[in-house]
Order: sequence, then C-alpha cells, then structure tokens
Amino acid sequence: MHGAGAPAKRIPFWRGDDEFSLRALVAGTLVGALITFTNLYLGLQSGWISTMSLQGALMGYAIFKFIPPSMTLFGHKIVLLSSPLTAKENVMIQTIATAIGSLPLVSGAIGILPAFAILDPAQDGVGPLIFSQTALWAWTFGLAFTGIFFASPLREPMILRERLPFPSGAATAQLVSLLHRLPLERPITQSEPGAEPTAATQDAPPLQGTEAADVNDSDAQRNWMALGVSLAVSCLFTVLSIWIPVLYAIPIFDIVAPHGDTLTRWGWWFTPSFSYIGQGIIMGLPTCVSMTAGALVGWAFLGPMAAHFGWAPAEPLDAEYGARGWIIWLALAIMCSEAVVGIATLIAAGSLRDVSLWLDSAEQEHSPQPDHAQEHAPLLAQDAPPQPAAVKDEDEEAHRGTPMNWVLWGLLISTAVGVIAIAGAVGLRIAPWAMCIAFLLASIFSLLAVRALGETDLNPVSGVAKISQLLFGVLQPGNVVANLIAGAIAEAGAMQAGELMQDYKTGFLVGVAPWNQFRGQIIGSLLGVGITVFGYTLYRSTYTIPGPQFPAPTANVWLNLARFINKGSLPAKAPAFMLFFSVFFAITGSVRAIAHARHMHRDRACRAAWAEGKPDPLREKQVPLWERYAMWLPSSIAFATGMMNTPNFSLARLLGGILVFVYNRRHRSAPGSINALLIIVIASGFVLGEGFASVAGLMLASFNVKPLTCFGCRYGCAGNCS
Repeated sequence: MHGAGAPAKRIPFWRGDDEFSLRALVAGTLVGALITFTNLYLGLQSGWISTMSLQGALMGYAIFKFIPPSMTLFGHKIVLLSSPLTAKENVMIQTIATAIGSLPLVSGAIGILPAFAILDPAQDGVGPLIFSQTALWAWTFGLAFTGIFFASPLREPMILRERLPFPSGAATAQLVSLLHRLPLERPITQSEPGAEPTAATQDAPPLQGTEAADVNDSDAQRNWMALGVSLAVSCLFTVLSIWIPVLYAIPIFDIVAPHGDTLTRWGWWFTPSFSYIGQGIIMGLPTCVSMTAGALVGWAFLGPMAAHFGWAPAEPLDAEYGARGWIIWLALAIMCSEAVVGIATLIAAGSLRDVSLWLDSAEQEHSPQPDHAQEHAPLLAQDAPPQPAAVKDEDEEAHRGTPMNWVLWGLLISTAVGVIAIAGAVGLRIAPWAMCIAFLLASIFSLLAVRALGETDLNPVSGVAKISQLLFGVLQPGNVVANLIAGAIAEAGAMQAGELMQDYKTGFLVGVAPWNQFRGQIIGSLLGVGITVFGYTLYRSTYTIPGPQFPAPTANVWLNLARFINKGSLPAKAPAFMLFFSVFFAITGSVRAIAHARHMHRDRACRAAWAEGKPDPLREKQVPLWERYAMWLPSSIAFATGMMNTPNFSLARLLGGILVFVYNRRHRSAPGSINALLIIVIASGFVLGEGFASVAGLMLASFNVKPLTCFGCRYGCAGNCS
C-alpha cells in the first residue's frame, strides 16, 4: 500500500521494474524456446502438449541458481548478478515462458497446419495448403493474441471474488515459494480450494507456502542434483535412440505373437521415452489409466475387429483406410460427446452469468477503490479462513492493474489484425464476416473454457474447437477450409485465455502486479510467433508431416470432423460404434461432473464451518462410495487420445503414472512440500531433456545423418529407419 501523496503511476508498457526485469525477460525467452521445441516434438508425435507452468518456474530458477554472482576475467571482476533472483521475477519468467511455449497449440502447428497439408481435392474441393514463410508468419501472428484481451477482466470475478482454485496456477505459486524459501503473500490454507492437490500430487499432502523455510540446503542440493541427472539421462537416451532407433521402439510384444511381428504391425511396441514417462508422472495415474484403456480398446479389440470384418481393409497404421483411420472416428465421437456434456454442465453450473461479470468488470475495473486492507487482513494470516467476499486487494490498485482501455482496444485490434492476417495466409477461402463470427464465438468459448479450467484444472480446448466446427457447418456449408479455421480460432482463444488465468492465479498468490503479467503475456506471445515459426519450419523441412516419425494424430481428427460436417460420409460400421461411445462417455462425463459439483459443495460447507469455528460437518466416511471413486471413471479426452495414438505412447505414460502413485503412497507421511517438489523436478527433467535433445535430432536429420543400425525396426515403429 502507498501512503498519502500523489498516486503512483502505472509503469509504461515498454519499461521494466523490479518484477518485470530485463533478466526475467531474457530468461523467460530462453525457457520458453525450450518449451516450444518440446511441445512441437511431443505434439507432432502424440497430439498431447502442456503449457509447463511448473517447469517454466523451475527452469527459470535453475538458470540463476547456476550463474555465479561474479567472475574474474583477465584480472577484472565482472558482476553477473547484482542481486539474487526474486520470487516475483521468477513468476514473470514463468509467465513469459508459458506464453511462448503455448504457441505451438495456439497457432495450430500440431494439428491444423498438418491438416491443411493433407487436404484432398477429391474429398475437400481444394488441394493441400502448404504455407509459404510469409503466409506462415501471417497465420501465426493472426492467432497469437486471440484469448489474451478477453481473459484479463475475468481475473477479478474468478480469482478475487469466487476464489476458483486454478490448481496448476496455485501449484506453480507453491513451487516458487519453496524455491525461494519464502511464504506466499497470500497463503493457501487446507480449506481453500487452491489447496486441492493436482494430478501429480494427488496422493501427497499439498504444498504450503509457510513450509518453504523448512527446505534446508541438503534438500535443495538433492533436488538440483535430481534435475541435472534426470535431464541428462533423458537427453542422452534420446540422442542414443537417434543412432539406434530400435531403442525408442522396442518390439517386446512380438515374442508372444503367433507370427512374430503381428503385434508390431498394430502399434504394440514399447517406447521407453523418458519424456512420456515424465508426462505420466505429471498427469497422475487416473489420467494415464484412461489413456491406456483407450489404447487397449482401440488397438487390441476394435481395430483388429474392423480389419477382420473388412471395415478397415488397409494396413493397420494407415491413417485413412486402415484401422488407425477407422479408430479415429470413434475418438472423434468421444471428443464431441465430451464437448457437448462439458458445455452443458458449465451452463447448468451458472457460467452464463460470467458474461455479466465480464461486463461488470469492464465498467468497474481499476476505478478508485476504498482501502480494504482492514477487511482483507485476516486472509493474510496462515491460520485465518479465506474470505471469498473480499473483492479488492492491494495489488488491485489502479497503477498495478490492467487498464480497460488496453483490454477493449486490444480486443478490437487483435480481432481486426487476426482477420486480415489469416485471410492473407489462406486467401479467399473463408468469408471475412464468417471469420469475425469465429472470433466472437472464440471469445464466448474462452469464457466457458476458463471456468472449466479454474474448477477442474482441465482446459477443454479440443471440445470448444469442435463445437465451433459444428456451428460453422451451418454458417459455411461445404467449406472444409473455413471449418478448420473456425476450430483453430476457438482453440487458440481457449488456450490463451486459460493459460493467462493460470498465470494470474500464480501472480495473485505471490503478489505480482496483473499489469506486469499482462505485458509479459503479450511480449511472450509476440516472441513466440518467431520461435514457433522457426521451429515448425525446421520440422517441416526435415520430416514429412504428417509422417512416420511425426504422425500429427490430431490432424486427422480435425480433418475428419470437417469432412463429416460437410459431406456426412463415414467408414463402414463406424456410426454404430460412434453412437455407443458417445452415449457411454456422455453418461460417465455427467457422473464425473456431478461428483465434482458435490465435492465443491462440501468444500464450501467445510470452509464455512471452519470459519465459524465449528467441526467439519462432512467427514470422508460420509462421502458416498460412487462419488469417492468417480475420479477413476475414464476421462473422455484421455481415453480418446489413447485411441488416436499407437499404444506405445500410452504405455510409457502409464509407467510414469504408476511411479508417481507408488512414490506418493510410500511418502504419504513425509513432508508434502519436499516430496512433491522432488517428483516434479524429476518429471520436469525427463520432459525437458528429451525436448532439448530433439533439437539435436533436427540438426542431425537436416544433415541427412543416418542411424548406425536399423536392426529390429519395422512397420514404422522407428521413424528414422522408415
């Protein structure tokens, strides 16, 4: 809070401060570039990426951990760091890094662009769209800011008023607290929604800001050693698998097959990828089980059935006429079912009122506010109950908040630039008025996606994109390209809006100014355009995309839905199975949604009782059995992802899920902060190590470096030999 006198002025957009420093910008850019290449690598392989908020904060801190404060060069002392990295600077590093790292999905580089590349004149009325460098820059820039300006006004109603958990954002804040050994400025208590464990720590006690000081030097040394070892092991194994590809695709299941290589033909090999094992650790066992169940159902039962009865006559891994192409339709039905159920659940939960909250924020944001320090003071104490009614904070002073004129003008300008840039990239294949409607729908869908993310930690980007595709089947009938563009805009808006709100949650808990995070998101997205275009160009020029090494499985999902909406043709017998899976996952999705709503209701009741000094009214034994195990019902998106990909990707993730489950069970009584941090560190090293090594793989492939041996490679299981 500032004392009497002239009011503090807002820092100009282009000027740094003690939170948004030049070193934070440089470090955030470096970390963001690594995340971008990692996401391009993982997304083009399996269609699953992560914004890596935790990894961004961890790697940002690690950079300054290993930079000496000063060094001597030719007898002269050179000061490298005049002061230690602060927790708020670390949050800014994470904000910039995740803004950059999310661009592969925001720009459609892992799904939409590969879908454009496989357009068929006979089916789609237009041939493949391979963007030139200029068109690729225009397309990426047109989508780069879609969700930023719409999300900013939602910070007050969703984070300050409703106290939505945004679990990943809260976990990132807790990690920053532990790294810097400082308590959170706004601690998360056990009774607050943000204390709910994330997937990677669901069986361990949640991290607490006040435990940060308990991390001694030996614990810190252990964690950094774990990061270095896990990153090095992942990196070295990935480079080795480039020279000996069969290490990345071990045909271990062939020994039980009657004809030697039968199971390999169906994608049953083991990929000991440390990156996918790390993803499994981060996802948690329930999600990994759902993904593996999808792989089993798709590739052990339905795919062979389709081939046996002649419904999928081509080779199993053929993405058009083989079992893979047939299974993708079932995965698409599951995703559409999830989208419909998810949107209906959000509307039933009252999400439509968010429109009025958004408009209300547009009128009241950053207007002069009374001093709520006295009213808000109890929240700053670790043992005090949260106060959902508190509306304003000291970080909401006008000079620290994002001005509404930036939001409104930014929304108008980014939409206009997006329409012009995308039209320039694709030509006149979509009407300008239709593209304006697509941006409007993206804003509405972004609002729904943000609420889902805040309550469940899952951003339904694929679901809202498919709803947009369905609507454009009416607005632009028969236009496959327009349908894909509409889905791309909706996905970009939902992804960016959700990512910014997670950052806002982190910043709120650590005490970072929203204006700084807003600036960091815009600058990060701008830098991400160049990094993503550069990275995707390297992949496109080095490999066939989609191809054996990088099949880009989501490309076929996008294109198949667009074709179905416009033509209505489906493979043999697929409609009956699509109907069954749609109904099944509509039911399971509804049960999961109801269980989650009941959990939130109990949570609110417990918090209210705790605030009044009353005993907990609802003990664990009173929770119905069905509700307690509802989380183990298959996740529709994870199940569909398991069906889309060959089983090797799911098996590696399942191994990671089992490891984190066993680890958390074993260390349940140990300090949650230490154990949760260690497992996150190891998983982060696994994921980022393979992403770093993928750059080496690109360089080797661009120079046409061949593997040392292709022993054991067959049927595309090791793309370097195919």
